Amino acid sequence: MGSFSRFGCAAALSLLARAVAAATPRGQTIEVGDNVYYAPPNVVTTLSFRHGQLSSHSGLVPLTVFQTDAGHLSTAAVEELVEGYQAADDVFNTGFLENIYVTYNGTQKSSSLEFSPPASWNNKFLGHAGAFGTQNATRFTKPIPPGPYFLDTATGDVFEAYLLYSDVMGSFTQGLIATSNNTYDVLPASLQGYASVTIGVPSRLYFTKTAEKPLAGVRLGVKDLFDIKGVKTGCGNRAYYEVYPAANETGPAIQSLIDAGAVIVGKMKTSQFANGETATADWVDYHSPFNARGDGYQDPSSSSSGPGSGIGAYDWLDIAIGSDTGGSIRNPSQVNGCFGNRPSWNLVSLDGAMPMSPLLDTAGFLTRDAKLWQTASEVLYASSDLKSYTKYPKTIKTLDFPVNASSEADTIVLSFLSKLKRFLNATSSPLDLDATWGSTKPTALLDSPDETLTTLMNLTYGILITKQQFPLVGQPLYDDYAAANGGRKPFIDPVPLSRWNWGLTYPEEQLDKEISNKNIFANWWNSTVQVFDEETCADSLVLYVGTSGTPTYRNVYRDIPGIPLGWSSARISNMGGVPDMVVPIGQAKYNSSITMQEEYLPVAVDFIAPHGCDLMVFNLVNELVKRGIVREPGVGSVMFGEDVTYY
Repeated sequence: MGSFSRFGCAAALSLLARAVAAATPRGQTIEVGDNVYYAPPNVVTTLSFRHGQLSSHSGLVPLTVFQTDAGHLSTAAVEELVEGYQAADDVFNTGFLENIYVTYNGTQKSSSLEFSPPASWNNKFLGHAGAFGTQNATRFTKPIPPGPYFLDTATGDVFEAYLLYSDVMGSFTQGLIATSNNTYDVLPASLQGYASVTIGVPSRLYFTKTAEKPLAGVRLGVKDLFDIKGVKTGCGNRAYYEVYPAANETGPAIQSLIDAGAVIVGKMKTSQFANGETATADWVDYHSPFNARGDGYQDPSSSSSGPGSGIGAYDWLDIAIGSDTGGSIRNPSQVNGCFGNRPSWNLVSLDGAMPMSPLLDTAGFLTRDAKLWQTASEVLYASSDLKSYTKYPKTIKTLDFPVNASSEADTIVLSFLSKLKRFLNATSSPLDLDATWGSTKPTALLDSPDETLTTLMNLTYGILITKQQFPLVGQPLYDDYAAANGGRKPFIDPVPLSRWNWGLTYPEEQLDKEISNKNIFANWWNSTVQVFDEETCADSLVLYVGTSGTPTYRNVYRDIPGIPLGWSSARISNMGGVPDMVVPIGQAKYNSSITMQEEYLPVAVDFIAPHGCDLMVFNLVNELVKRGIVREPGVGSVMFGEDVTYY
């Protein structure tokens, strides 16, 4: 054995000292009542107190900060505040009343405080600040909003309280929390849960919405193809997550929501590279999220499957941002029973977001709250200077609507159309796209008299998403993964792999041809079928049925994946660059082969409008909500309650 020199010992001690000094606190988890909370390590204020007022034992204890503008604060008034906090905030519970501090935000120069906490609260009154007087030496070094906190009894440091939830539906990839310098990190806390992620949410009482912060306190889930500074982006692929580092910038779309006050609570699952995958049949690298509606074993659709799943299941999640290239927001919105929008194309920068087809990619929202849907969209698309219209078209064109009420879903759809027509004082008529195309075919196709919409657009979507995504995402991943892993090829799920390989069989000239076909359709649609109107933004509304309560079970084995060829109503907005917005209008019964009982699944209608008419549709939907023609859905198996009718 060799000797250990004095220099080596000193160096070792120096390294040890540096290692100890570099240790960074990650916060603590605390149980209050029946809930588990996370206290981040950052101090929001410090309570200076008289010697001996608090226990000398170091540890975090619950604290409630009350805020009032009442000139006279009585015990009854404080009890009323408690009731209000309980009603408004899921994070607050009466366990936080163990310690109480009162602040005053009124305008009177002097106020009276006659407060004696009920014995049942089993608490300690720590003091008050503001116009209630200064005779009590206890005070905060910096004002903080009302709500539940944690107080370090040794130092007086105060920390925020994040309530922890278990992601039992598998909607998230990881919980997140803001750290500093607009950077985020994985939430370092966990709950018991079978293969589930833990999500932390801050108290709603901390936030006040303003004109500058219209999304203050809104809890936001982010589809895992948007970059967030400090966090890895996975795009639904293990190899991609492994080979690329954490993002060093947050994409502008997400940053605009943060700047408006939104609170990111986690990254949410996407099917691999935003391709359309069906639960059980196609998901290999990761497990598909669950759909809370009906029997709980329906496909959540994709690619924004995590956002759709979470919004349908969790009342603690307010809104989620997803992407839509070929239906990736609309389909999950439809089957998970929520509002969702594919906006007019090119309204927002998608820098810092994984591309599928830059000519088709858009970013939009999924939510249960129609007003929040509009507010968040106004933030996201602010730079586009969209005009808001409050007058609406008097013409409705329906695509593939039922003629007769031969099912409960048909009855719901026809009843909704009738109510919409009465509200708008509008007329409606079926839109026969094939016949309209035949009679108004673009001049660019006069030499092709037999060219139908189906034949023109048959390859377009498939070619655009494969010939554009593979060189932007697939080939760089192959190269970078091989360089980092001794030449190995990364695993790719069956759907994107089959699509990429199919696209490679076509020459590059095919992409140019399909881009031309897309432009031909867009010009035709926007000049012939649905056109801009100065007063109402659109000469008409085009409606189609998004979903009619039809089950898609996740325990069914399906055929090998195919290529997304062909034409349908859902392709109109993709190829035309126009907004397509999902509105849940009801729920229809079906007999579940899972529960062997009667269950309910969503019924939804999609609204199509000309490019830039997004705010007109938002205004219309919110008016329909106010009139009770459209109901905002709840969470869980049943969207509206089993006793609600729609016709």
